[in-house]
Amino acid sequence: MSAAELLDWIAAWPLASAMRRSAILYLVVNAAHILAIALLIGAIVPLDLRLLGFFGNTSLEGLGPFLSRAAAVGLGLAIVTGFCLFSVRPAAYAANAAFLAKIGLLGVGAANAMTVHLGGAWRAAVNGGPVSWRLRVSAAVSLTVWPAALLAGRWIGFL
Repeated sequence: MSAAELLDWIAAWPLASAMRRSAILYLVVNAAHILAIALLIGAIVPLDLRLLGFFGNTSLEGLGPFLSRAAAVGLGLAIVTGFCLFSVRPAAYAANAAFLAKIGLLGVGAANAMTVHLGGAWRAAVNGGPVSWRLRVSAAVSLTVWPAALLAGRWIGFL
């Protein structure tokens, strides 16, 4: 299947057709996407700041796993709702530089998060150990990548 055929198949998806016909359905999915992004960013920023040494009096043992799971839920919901929004005009989005930048940044952010959670430094930190320099670097990357993805997402409508 070629890329053009795949994009046509996505555009023909029943939910995509329904969203093109219903402004209310599109509005609800768009609002859900914004809420999912808010959950992701709202959880990841304080977690990253804590890993970088801010809020040192706040327990990473209690805060870390909760914020990490909240960010993961936000990311999952953002991906699902984002795909729904993409399906309305997939060919146009696939040709949009800001959309492509956003997808690339999402990939970097997700890979960074997976690397953190698969490493022993995360488990050690949330079990009361010190925050390693690797976790601090990952937090700095995260604090750069996720807001950049948010900005790229807002930029989509201007290109």
